[in-house]
Amino acid sequence: MFEDKRLLWKFKCRGRDAFRPIYEKYADDLLTLAANLLGDKNEAEDVVQDVFVTFAGSIKEFRLTGSLRNYLATCVANRSRDYIRRKKRRRVASENLPKQKKTGMQTPLRLAICSEERQKLSHALAELPYQQREAILLRLNGGMRFGQIARLQSVSLKTVQSRYRYGLEKLRSALNGEVEK
Repeated sequence: MFEDKRLLWKFKCRGRDAFRPIYEKYADDLLTLAANLLGDKNEAEDVVQDVFVTFAGSIKEFRLTGSLRNYLATCVANRSRDYIRRKKRRRVASENLPKQKKTGMQTPLRLAICSEERQKLSHALAELPYQQREAILLRLNGGMRFGQIARLQSVSLKTVQSRYRYGLEKLRSALNGEVEK
């Protein structure tokens, strides 16, 4: 946390050039989180870029009260949720248009990591309901505690724990021992 405060102080004092270390430190983790939440590398890149642009623009008023990593992960989760909502609205508005077939594009993890186990895990994650997937990824990729996730999702702690547990159970069932820990 001290390092985060030091990086923020440098950014506030030195300007844009001091933003690079913050971006380099967190961009990969945030991109992985967004890619898993959205299931599309391009959309994930857009969300992460938007989060960093907004963050950089509001740095003068920003006060770090916890972990910068958790703050940025929360921003990515919120933007991902917003992106999914907008996408659903567009889909509903364009229901009268002819449906396009999926091109069989692979998820970002499959493109980035060719291992068969990662492919199966990625597919199983994509099959989970969004709220369960978000709870699992924020906990495992984002390093957030259940209480933080509960506040982010505006639900009780028990609800988040249930989403996490049910999501893991569905993953185990879908993978049926095919992927080792």
